[in-house]
Amino acid sequence: MTETIAYTGRIEDERLATGRGRYVADLRLPRLAHAFTVRSVYSHAKIRSIDTAAAKAAPGVLAVLTGADLAADGIGDLPCGVELPKSDGQKAHQAKRPVLARDRVRFVGECVVLIVAESVEQAEAAGELVEIDYEPLDAVADVEPALAAGAPAVWDEVPDNIAYVWKKGDNDAFEKAAAGAAHVVRLTSHVSRVTACSMEPRGALGLIDDEGRYVIHASTQGPFNMRPTLAGLFKVDQSKVRILAGDVGGSFGMKSGAYPEDVLVLWAAKRLGRPVRWISERRESFLSDDHGRDVHIDAELALDKDGRILGLRGKFDVNIGCYLSGRSLFMIGNLGGIAGVYRIPTIVASVRGIFTNQQTSAPYRGAGRPEATYAIERLIDLAARKMKIDPYQLRLRNLVPPTAMPYDTGFTFIYDCGEFEGNMTGAAELADQAGFEARRAASAKRGKLRGLGIANPIEVAGGPFAKPGKDYSSIRVSSDGTVTLNTGVMSVGQGIETMMSYLVAERLGVPVEKVRYVQGDTDLLPGGRGNGGSSSTGVGGACVAITLDNTIAKGREIAADMLEAKPDDVEFADGHFRLGGTNRAVTLFEVAEHAEKANDDGFTAAGEFQPPSVTYPNGCHMCEIEIDPDTGALEIVRYTIVEDIGTVINPTLARGQIHGGVAQGVAQAIGEKLIYDAESAQLSTGSFMDYMIPRAHDLPNINIRTREVPTKVNALGAKGVGEAGTVGSLAATINAVCDALSPLGITHIEMPATPARIWQAIENARKAKAA
Repeated sequence: MTETIAYTGRIEDERLATGRGRYVADLRLPRLAHAFTVRSVYSHAKIRSIDTAAAKAAPGVLAVLTGADLAADGIGDLPCGVELPKSDGQKAHQAKRPVLARDRVRFVGECVVLIVAESVEQAEAAGELVEIDYEPLDAVADVEPALAAGAPAVWDEVPDNIAYVWKKGDNDAFEKAAAGAAHVVRLTSHVSRVTACSMEPRGALGLIDDEGRYVIHASTQGPFNMRPTLAGLFKVDQSKVRILAGDVGGSFGMKSGAYPEDVLVLWAAKRLGRPVRWISERRESFLSDDHGRDVHIDAELALDKDGRILGLRGKFDVNIGCYLSGRSLFMIGNLGGIAGVYRIPTIVASVRGIFTNQQTSAPYRGAGRPEATYAIERLIDLAARKMKIDPYQLRLRNLVPPTAMPYDTGFTFIYDCGEFEGNMTGAAELADQAGFEARRAASAKRGKLRGLGIANPIEVAGGPFAKPGKDYSSIRVSSDGTVTLNTGVMSVGQGIETMMSYLVAERLGVPVEKVRYVQGDTDLLPGGRGNGGSSSTGVGGACVAITLDNTIAKGREIAADMLEAKPDDVEFADGHFRLGGTNRAVTLFEVAEHAEKANDDGFTAAGEFQPPSVTYPNGCHMCEIEIDPDTGALEIVRYTIVEDIGTVINPTLARGQIHGGVAQGVAQAIGEKLIYDAESAQLSTGSFMDYMIPRAHDLPNINIRTREVPTKVNALGAKGVGEAGTVGSLAATINAVCDALSPLGITHIEMPATPARIWQAIENARKAKAA
């Protein structure tokens, strides 16, 4: 947090809250046409024929286009690019997602026909006139039936429905550890399927500019990630494609890649010679937004008689839906988190991607980190119950100490720093863990069950692990008294615009209201990470810090010329360049005026930053819940976090990110779940009437304390915060539920822990006891 400039709140809030945001749906262009997609009503079917004659004749219709038209124009499918092997050792089948389905549909909601009209209403009305003759095929609605013998194949080329297989570690070493262990516990569980539910649905507006370039205004968190995909499909150089991302109302990983609709609006704009916009309706979002999580876990933990962990084995089956891309591999890139913050001599794990007739899966806030944390933290709780050791004490017994840093987990990750015991003792104090048993007894007197769940999450940030991504930024100081920051980071609701603007204002000594924040234009920078992997501060912010250094260095050179001195003799502070040992000085903006007169570029500087390695935010979550055993109703009465996110740049924004992350994790633990019909693979929870989103009353006040252990990976010392709340909250919440139910002999309950599921578990336990 800045010390020289008082923080007065998020800069973007007034604009967004008063309706002055600039989202894709807000854009107004001459001759703007509107697109609607006719989607498959079957989860798996052959397309016999498509009759578009009536739709083409409907009022206002400009075009009705099918996959055959795409093929005729030479536009292929979205790329796959996965090189991992299948179960037979051969390279993974390139199960590419078509822009418009041609011969076969593989999930309910897949785009089949594009209609463009003068208005959205006309396009949608024409969609009702399209007649598609389908030949229904047997579908697989989930991982278990997909792996069953004789199951229908989503792809003929992959008869066992196993898209890819990834393995790491020595299985024989684990078997040896388990054979000599005093205790081995096993977890079989399912991290449920969810959808992002961003406040702003997906949308895209495509046009061809005066130079013949493809230009798309998109609701995306990664404009530079979209550009190569679109350029490849249209067979043009990347310089011929421009991505513009303005305000984006939430993303959470779901908007991290190109979608069929992004291609369609550009293609239609090219054919019609006018701009074309598509905006998703909420019912479409449930069907066609990439889904998240949906990981089936089978894991074992071996311990000695004193509770020291000897080995860990995990098997993870990921429901990737029906198409495959690099975004389907989220579990692999972040599986290192299965080691947790613990000393585990032997770790072995495997990941399989399983094809089903569901929408494709992709990163969702945490992207494999919550799933990995859930596995190790649930296993430790199961081991503690079996060995009759307090779960808190068992964790303490196995922590990696600060003196071991840097610590190689032996399973991908190498932690550079961290004080994990300090997180736990801090959380115990903040949560008043010492008073828990008294609160549990008080709940029992009222006929309630009370539980306390703990989780020690650690995550990788700023990745990918093997080669962290690079970010770019530039700064222009203008004689009119403004400073323009152009960054490769994307602010999609987290307050990044505010954080970056304060960084610039403090370093340059200017009022924060004089800083202009610019993002999301692929014409203005060589590249950019966008938003994802909790990298905005640790990579993007560090890049801006470098650009500020370069700005000041360049300013010193210009000021030296103005002051007739050497650059080394010029000092900069509080917005002034001063000649050392004198009272001679020029202001930042006087330097800008001088530069503007001297050259067309004016006072500009650029910077780039590629971290030497990733960072590891970590923390301790404690969730306290109360259950009414007569109804199964659950109330979260306390939630406490001590989080090490490195140097905290803006405490208010950091707390907001942690709050939001906890809300999403808790929501999945107690209610959120996408459900498909087991026979038809039709989506059963396709609206907010069926899909639970947490409300304010579902969450308590969250007690947060940050514990700064700065990293040396970047100049700011920041580790990242965007996903911190989510990574630990799944495990902490389910652990709390299981702790509350433990007096009844219940050791595990699947998420979401709904009242019905909790009540049924209690009834089953009571019946088993009575028998």
